[in-house]
Order: sequence, then C-alpha cells, then structure tokens
Amino acid sequence: MNRSEINYAVRSAVNFFERNGWVLPPNPAWDVTDFGLGRFRKEGLVLVNLAAEPEYCEKLMYAWRDQTTPAHYHRQKKEDIICRAGELAVVLWGENPNAGGPEWINIKINGEFQSVRNGEPTVLKAGERITITPLLWHAFYPVSAECIIGEVSTANDDEHDNFFWNTEIGRFPEIVEDEPPLVKLLSE
Repeated sequence: MNRSEINYAVRSAVNFFERNGWVLPPNPAWDVTDFGLGRFRKEGLVLVNLAAEPEYCEKLMYAWRDQTTPAHYHRQKKEDIICRAGELAVVLWGENPNAGGPEWINIKINGEFQSVRNGEPTVLKAGERITITPLLWHAFYPVSAECIIGEVSTANDDEHDNFFWNTEIGRFPEIVEDEPPLVKLLSE
C-alpha cells in the first residue's frame, strides 16, 4: 500500500469517528490493511486497537461500502462484531466457503440464538452485534456508505490466529513511502 492511501484511510476514519461521537484514546494503535492484495478499496480495513490484554481485546474498525474483510476464521478467538454506526453485512459459513456445509447456522445475534442461512449476508444495524465462535468462517462489509465496526474478543493474535480462505492474503501490507506517515501502524 502507498503511505498516501494509508493516510487517506486514517483521515477518513477519524472524520467518521468524530462525526459519530467516537473519541479515540491517546496514542491509539492503528492498523490499516489491504490484506496484501493491493486492492484496499475492495478488500481492506482500518482498525484501531483500543485494548490488547492477555485475556481480551477491543477494536474499533472503519470501512466503506464495497470494502470487504475477506472470509477467514480463528482457531482460538471468540468475538462479538458490533455495528456501531451505519449498517454492516456479515456472512457466515459452517465450513469453508466453497464446501457448502449446513444450510443453517445457529448463532447469537444481540445475545439470543438465531438461525442464519449458510453463506447469506446477515445485516446488522447500528447497535446490533453478532457473536462469532472459533472455527466459524466469516466475512463482513458495510451496506451503508461508511461504517464503524466494533470488536470485543478474547485475546487477539493477528499473526497466528487469522486463517483466510484466499491463501494469497497477508495480514499486514507492504508499505511504499510516497509521503510522510500520519500515524505509526502496529506492523511498523
């Protein structure tokens, strides 16, 4: 990714956070990724780590319409994905995305178990949450023009507990320095 693209994404996220009343802590831990694919506007995400403790993690994320976090699962991490502003589509698969799997998946949405169709989007409105358990394939993307996404989870290990369907994906981007950085990223 070009540093200018990262800076633009950070400025866009900060602007949307502020417009929606979100105040970031001092010196937040930023992460901006195109998943190593070079298509940030299609497959990318801005993340701010708010808490990274041995027992739990909290993140605030930002994305815009048509920007997907690709299909992946975690072996260890259990997480709640929360739509904080806008609308967010979450797609779940009981097995890998090409295997089909069960027709229905029983999952917690807003703290209550519901059945959702395997491979079909479930749209969360602002304030709604979905609980994603270990080994459950998932992808998400905003339905609205912009979206603030929250995550509260068990301990986070981005380097060893993200397993993507697309094997070309790398969690952290290679950066081309075409302008000075606005923020330091977790990967730097």
